Amino acid sequence: MDSPKSSREPWNKGKLIGPEGPLKVKDIWAIRVRLQMQGRTRELALFDLGIDSKLRGCDLVKLRVRDVCHGDRVSSRAIVLQQKTQRPVQFEITPSTRDALDAWIKTAALGAEDYLFPSRLHASEHLGTRDSMRSRGASRVTRPIGSCQRGCG
Repeated sequence: MDSPKSSREPWNKGKLIGPEGPLKVKDIWAIRVRLQMQGRTRELALFDLGIDSKLRGCDLVKLRVRDVCHGDRVSSRAIVLQQKTQRPVQFEITPSTRDALDAWIKTAALGAEDYLFPSRLHASEHLGTRDSMRSRGASRVTRPIGSCQRGCG
């Protein structure tokens, strides 16, 4: 007598499993355009800064306005001390990211000492790492674009 387990097909049969490859430039631009069209200034600023800085999520959410601004202007470069390695990382902030950050800071009325991405919950000061991954991954935005074109599950 055949057991029911032996007749089932594995969920990953014919699919490549493991981490997805990096986003392509056309996908990055498509995400940016969609976020702009939807008027999602916070997500656009977070996504752009994540791409420019290549910081880990835990470092990205702990940034303060003073880390990327001098006075009322978003600077073209920033230096951040990484939490994991305790090493300083310098990165360039591109003009489109500066525009997105400037729009977000003005929309949210943030001061120099405020977290760049404050939490919407009162119990937490800044956006959580999981929340940032939801925004940076932007799965609702990337799935229609086809970010996983290799048969992922």
